Amino acid sequence: MTPIDTVLIVWFIATGLSAAYVAWDAWTNNPQLTIMRWGWLLITLYTGPIGAALYLLSCKEPRPGQHETFIAPRWKQALGSTIHCLAGDATGIIVAAAISMALRLPTWLDLISEYVFGFAFGLFIFQALFMQDMLGGSYLMAVRRTLLPEWLSMNALMGAMVPVMVILMGRNMTTMDPASLRFWGVMSLATLAGLVVAYPVNWWLVATGLKHGMGTVRALGTGGHSLAAERALITAKTGEVPGPTAETTRAARAVAAPGTPGRASIAGQDYPSHLPAEGPAAGSHGEQAQTPKVSRPQVAAVSLLTLLALAAGLLLAARFGDLTVRAAMGQALVDGSNIGRQLPLKLPGA
Repeated sequence: MTPIDTVLIVWFIATGLSAAYVAWDAWTNNPQLTIMRWGWLLITLYTGPIGAALYLLSCKEPRPGQHETFIAPRWKQALGSTIHCLAGDATGIIVAAAISMALRLPTWLDLISEYVFGFAFGLFIFQALFMQDMLGGSYLMAVRRTLLPEWLSMNALMGAMVPVMVILMGRNMTTMDPASLRFWGVMSLATLAGLVVAYPVNWWLVATGLKHGMGTVRALGTGGHSLAAERALITAKTGEVPGPTAETTRAARAVAAPGTPGRASIAGQDYPSHLPAEGPAAGSHGEQAQTPKVSRPQVAAVSLLTLLALAAGLLLAARFGDLTVRAAMGQALVDGSNIGRQLPLKLPGA
């Protein structure tokens, strides 16, 4: 066993313990939305103790009833948005990578499949499907509302993950086997790189109101504005009037429930119904959401920056890695050439 294998074993033991803690706290002590519980769990599985530390710093409710106030700072809202993006897109990327490696696809084709599958999984499942109640109740409306933010996030994420995966895997063939700890070590490192690069994009998306930050089952969005305000925002942006959903009905009952003025009572616990807001997504008292103030030139500029980030990642991968290495390796395994015999680890099915 090499030193790197020992380090990876220790890392993944710590990852398992971190994921167990985040899962326990998210489902028992945290009023965050269910999709964010899954998001934090997945990201902790991919990033280990670092993901757990970010959860503690930005999302763990410090005391009952204080979650909305705790997550209100912009940097936490942006981090929550990034975690949501990463959980969907990175999951799709990792699944596509495992499949393409089992099929021994060339690296360039693998990268295309990772981008397409990661984007599709993030948009159609993690964003539109799991968020449709909060995005108006309509799946198609949810797809339309999340298409641009998801694409921008995906470009930045993939731009960071590509060079990490291609360069490291091209230098050590054992990292190409999904059954190897080294494969998952590379994916952990790539996901961390993706988090760093995607964060500024998500900060901008939250700041302009194009994307939510962290919400809770008691309130939603930047600074904790209510679900009623979210419905008003949808109408202002699209002209469509979303019908009542499980989330909006729950919020309406909470506001109507007995309690002290200015507070909503849910499950016997009083919570602030008017929370301090930060950013353009919340108006006075956090109850009147405004239409995002972002111009088309601004969107075009950020789109260009994310495409440049993606292009830079591909250029780094091509310069310091090998975009054809998997095709050559697969052929070597078939014809029994010297390259194939020199591989330190034989791929499954070879």
